[in-house]
Amino acid sequence: MTTTLTGTRRPVITAWSAVSPFGVGRDAFAQGLRERRTTHTALAPELAQTSDGTASIVPDFDARSALGKKGTRSMDRVTALAVTAVGALLDDGDRNRTVGTGDRAALALGTTTGSAQSMMDFTRDSLTGQEPFFVDPAKFPNTVMNCAAGQCAIWYQLKGPNATIAGGRVAGLHALSYSRRLLAAGRARTVLTGAAEEFSSARAWLEHHATGGAAASPLGEGCAVLLVEPPAADGEEQPVLAEILAVELGVALDGDVQGVLARTVRRALKNAGVEVAQVSAVARSGAPGAEGEAEIAAVQEVLGAAGAVDLAPAELIGDTGAAAAAFQAAALLVHAADQPGGAAGEIGVITSVDRAGSVGCAVLGLR
Repeated sequence: MTTTLTGTRRPVITAWSAVSPFGVGRDAFAQGLRERRTTHTALAPELAQTSDGTASIVPDFDARSALGKKGTRSMDRVTALAVTAVGALLDDGDRNRTVGTGDRAALALGTTTGSAQSMMDFTRDSLTGQEPFFVDPAKFPNTVMNCAAGQCAIWYQLKGPNATIAGGRVAGLHALSYSRRLLAAGRARTVLTGAAEEFSSARAWLEHHATGGAAASPLGEGCAVLLVEPPAADGEEQPVLAEILAVELGVALDGDVQGVLARTVRRALKNAGVEVAQVSAVARSGAPGAEGEAEIAAVQEVLGAAGAVDLAPAELIGDTGAAAAAFQAAALLVHAADQPGGAAGEIGVITSVDRAGSVGCAVLGLR
């Protein structure tokens, strides 16, 4: 699937923020990466349904503490993570709120299923209550996949297109691709682009059974959001952090994840007009199991000669599922900011794979 835009007006990333196991906000995420600090922690017994009883969760996080009492009584965790991350981005500078809200501000949020915990809890209540309809109607919106994106739009007056894109670990790249199409079609002035995933006992149970109980990376959670917009007109000031040179997506129908991902990366580099030797940093999804091994092999096959820095944020914040690619993009932006003299002219690559067969690659021109 080719999503490269022709011409020279490629979209740019002008701001970002994150709610991660490192804490709330861009600075917390950046500092955690710089320290290479592992966030895996032991879980309470009622949550310890992972293979080793550990996970990477956002510390001391709940909806009311992050957002206040108003409007959060029935808000589930993944929605709170997304609303907090979007708010952190909009509050990080006056310009962000000016261009990132209003009639032409869109939101594209990647997910796996929304909140598995909310779906399971609501279904359980309908089966165990005195009557099937004796459920809390205020909790029903949490069972809908686009609840988090809808709440973000309500909280911050995002009146442009509002999209939730399910894609597992590749969801963040699907959201980025969708955002580029919105801008190219003139449907939005800016797009808040990100992905969110929560940790819950329901998700841990699903992951455990989906993998047959095989050992895997500790589960992580969080939300990362990018402010994506067209390049500014001549003379207009714009704090560009990276240029989105290409986004390519594919599906490994025959199980050849390495081969399909390798071809996807090559296609992305070609459409971006980038040589392998120009790639200075790679952010892998760090998928567990065979898919992750295939991802490592594909990156080595295509980019091994470049000697690029391997950022591997999943090693620090766990398997963040649908949020992984968004965190990978954030990791590249942190890497670029830390380069002496800036990262102008350097190229960053994001790769992603999912056990359902989806693969993806994005190429960013770092500033």
